[in-house]
Amino acid sequence: MTTIRLPLVTLPPTLRSAADYECLAPEFLSPPTWAWLSGGSGEENCLRESRSAFARWRIINRVLGDVSGGHTRQSLFGKVLAHPFLLAPVAAQRLLHPEGEGACARAATAMGGGMVLSTLSSLSLEEVALAAGEGVRWFQLYFQPQREITLDLVRRAEAAGFSALVVTLDTPVQPMSRRALDAGFVMPVEGRPGSLARYTSPPRRELAPSDSVVFQGLMADAPTWADMQWLLANTRLPVLAKGVVHPADVQRLRDLGVAGFVVSGHGGRALDELPAPLDLLPAVRAAAGEDATVILDGGVRSGVDAFKALALGADAVLLGRPAMHALAVGGAPGVAHLLRLLREELEVTMALAGCATLADITRNSLWRDGFLEPALC
Repeated sequence: MTTIRLPLVTLPPTLRSAADYECLAPEFLSPPTWAWLSGGSGEENCLRESRSAFARWRIINRVLGDVSGGHTRQSLFGKVLAHPFLLAPVAAQRLLHPEGEGACARAATAMGGGMVLSTLSSLSLEEVALAAGEGVRWFQLYFQPQREITLDLVRRAEAAGFSALVVTLDTPVQPMSRRALDAGFVMPVEGRPGSLARYTSPPRRELAPSDSVVFQGLMADAPTWADMQWLLANTRLPVLAKGVVHPADVQRLRDLGVAGFVVSGHGGRALDELPAPLDLLPAVRAAAGEDATVILDGGVRSGVDAFKALALGADAVLLGRPAMHALAVGGAPGVAHLLRLLREELEVTMALAGCATLADITRNSLWRDGFLEPALC
């Protein structure tokens, strides 16, 4: 029988990187839960590509620049963050630590960062708002089959002080995680989402024998362009579209009034043949325009990775699995420690690349396949 360790009270000095937390995290989780957290959809191609994409880029050092006044501050929708790392919306975080999303909220606030709370949180959005205090918090929204339920979630987020909505659009149907299924993962009662607990599920749709479970079943309640128009007309908060990577979709959403985009492969849990989010990032930035907020979600494991994402057009990055590894190992102190490590890694990279601020990080900082940008030559 597998012995599961309790979260650490004191963090050991051997925890020096996100990779260290990842190596240690399986000791604090049951094998099925670890499979659920670690796995992706299908053959896990997108999951692997999301990481390997970063290795295709290198960083050019610059010398003799004065970066003594440097910092990693970033302003997003009028709120200043101490660094460009936000905690990603991950469901059911009490599976990983008893304090779940509350621990992540406290850690993000303590480190001057922000978090994006999942609709499928194991705590209510009001509880997480209380834990976050004055920290920056956004709410990730899944459209519900009934508009009145969606609107109620939006109104609760507004009332609780969430300052932006992140609408996930890339998983109207979510493919299976074979790794989780093979491990026998079943969402236990204590891990089930809490923020939707007051709602009852809609009646099960009756399908004719000739109907498709996917097209006439699952996709019958999927959001449409009309739903996005309705949402934008019914909230005062800036709205970011998550999982939008095709330039035509980006441009159409900008025309509707979407304020930003999260370039994402849903942690490798959506379309398995999707290219790496990092590879898609420059095209999304070009389509979104310089005034839009663009965030990368997928594969970031270090401050060096964050530097590369910023150079390719991101304003900030989301941390999903790395933050969950730290949460499982050390709760709020673990997540706060991880954020400090990543910020310091980013600062060192910026200093060696001659970048005093995030605005100084550009495509000209990168090298790939023997190619230097014209401005470098």
